[in-house]
Amino acid sequence: KLDELRQLGIEPYPSELFDVNFYAQEILDNYHPELNNFQEVRLAGRIMSVRVMGKASFAELMDASGRIQLYINRDEICPGEDKTLYNTVFKKLVDLGDFVGVTGHVFKTQVGETSVHVTGFQLLSKSLRPLPVVKERVDEATGEKVVYDGLTDPEMRYRQRYVDLVVNPHVREAFIKRTQLVQAMRNYLNDKGYLEVETPILQPLYGGAAARPFKTHHNTLDMTLYLRIANELYLKRLIVGGFDGVYEFSKDFRNEGMSRFHNPEFTQMELYVAYKDYYWMMDLVEEMVERVALALHDKTEVQVGDNLINFQRPWKRFTMAEAIEHYTGLNIEGKNEEELRAAAKDLKVALDPSMGKAKIIDEIFGEHV
Repeated sequence: KLDELRQLGIEPYPSELFDVNFYAQEILDNYHPELNNFQEVRLAGRIMSVRVMGKASFAELMDASGRIQLYINRDEICPGEDKTLYNTVFKKLVDLGDFVGVTGHVFKTQVGETSVHVTGFQLLSKSLRPLPVVKERVDEATGEKVVYDGLTDPEMRYRQRYVDLVVNPHVREAFIKRTQLVQAMRNYLNDKGYLEVETPILQPLYGGAAARPFKTHHNTLDMTLYLRIANELYLKRLIVGGFDGVYEFSKDFRNEGMSRFHNPEFTQMELYVAYKDYYWMMDLVEEMVERVALALHDKTEVQVGDNLINFQRPWKRFTMAEAIEHYTGLNIEGKNEEELRAAAKDLKVALDPSMGKAKIIDEIFGEHV
């Protein structure tokens, strides 16, 4: 198909600008037939479905905001004698996943669906690999939607995130929320007057946490360097240098085990402020997280899976010993190592002989709190 397009004189990967003036969701949210608005629209995105009906066709275009139906009439996009653009290019050489640009006006179909009546059609990028198309049907007995061939395999979804984003567009919300979350934290800290800084990722000595580093070699200096496992020590040096408050969103690297909770490359934010104590830091964290929830959701209650989590201040506070007693009934005060080991066994907490009293308490806390 790529070769056929080129033989027809159509560049499958044109370099010229296609100027978009509206997005799909913007049209769906704001089109009103009585206002006769959106009469000159230019949209670009991927073809996600096609229904050819002779001289006319319906297709679905997906852009960064959502999906909208296209109505394509052969004689509208091919006003002259040459019908190649519709009969050959659109019907035979355009596939699901191809990027296209369309011009036209918005209308409502007889069944009331807001659609774009296409008057101009242009291929913007030819897709050479097929999308894993999700098929749906409605179960007549229950009336519920049944999905076939959904892209659900975690390995494929995480290794080919770009495919996941195309086929499961709701996943985009996680990326959008993450960006908004970082921005809300940044705004909060900036409003407090703290300075965002950058500290070295390549370090001659790694520190700030207990983890095995990734090693690399600097050719010019002929020395070993380490990817940082934390940015703590350099931020503290800035406090020593006279700044009252500094923070950094840092990429850190830890050359250790992997699981869905542990990634060797991750982002963390660290904040250091002079002349404060940990009670002050508790207050700041509560206030910042509440602000983030409000910035992202306009409320402090957020649904996470089956749980409704309320981020509103103030939060309940426990010492470590109080938390263990609250969740397990075990009072660790005054207990020696043997008593704690026996209690951990009763609580089905796995231990090994090398663990001392503090580590046993930490294991009980980690398992049950």
